[in-house]
Amino acid sequence: MDQQTIAIKDTSANPGPLGLLAFGMTTVLLNLHNAGIYEMNSMILGMGIFYGGIAQVIAGILESKKNNTFGLTAFTSYGFFWLSLVGLIVMPKLGWIDKTSGTALIAYLIMWGIFTLCLFFGTLRISKALQFVFASLTILFFSLAIGDATENASIKQFTGYEGIVCGASAIYTGVAVLLNEVYGRDVLPLGLVKK
Repeated sequence: MDQQTIAIKDTSANPGPLGLLAFGMTTVLLNLHNAGIYEMNSMILGMGIFYGGIAQVIAGILESKKNNTFGLTAFTSYGFFWLSLVGLIVMPKLGWIDKTSGTALIAYLIMWGIFTLCLFFGTLRISKALQFVFASLTILFFSLAIGDATENASIKQFTGYEGIVCGASAIYTGVAVLLNEVYGRDVLPLGLVKK
């Protein structure tokens, strides 16, 4: 009996722009707060749960269908980062648990900084645009930790502006991937790395 192999072509949409835009927009909005533009509010928490959180997790799961381990790991992890961050803020207010100590929050931020630095090395094989996103995000996490450790208002405000740049770079990258795919040419450059 002859056996045949049937190749199944994946025709599902690219989840990358969704994940990048969810991360970027939520990051910009949180860091407008960190820069002192407005107070911590329900808009930030709502974005953290629904767009930065759930939408990124969905994008990460969809990346697995594309056989993209990097996209799966990054989007799913940062989606759960946003959900955990909202949990750290909201759970104490609901009386479920004590507020996170300063030392614990610094450890949380440092761990995310280390994780992001590790992922940065993966971007060296993808694109210059993603290299910028992950490099600026690594700086953001470590700067947030330093700001919390020192309680220095200037560092905290600088970190907010750096976070706005980081989020804006993710928005740019997401829009570039989307438009380049729609138009079938490089409308916005990504600096793809030749493999």
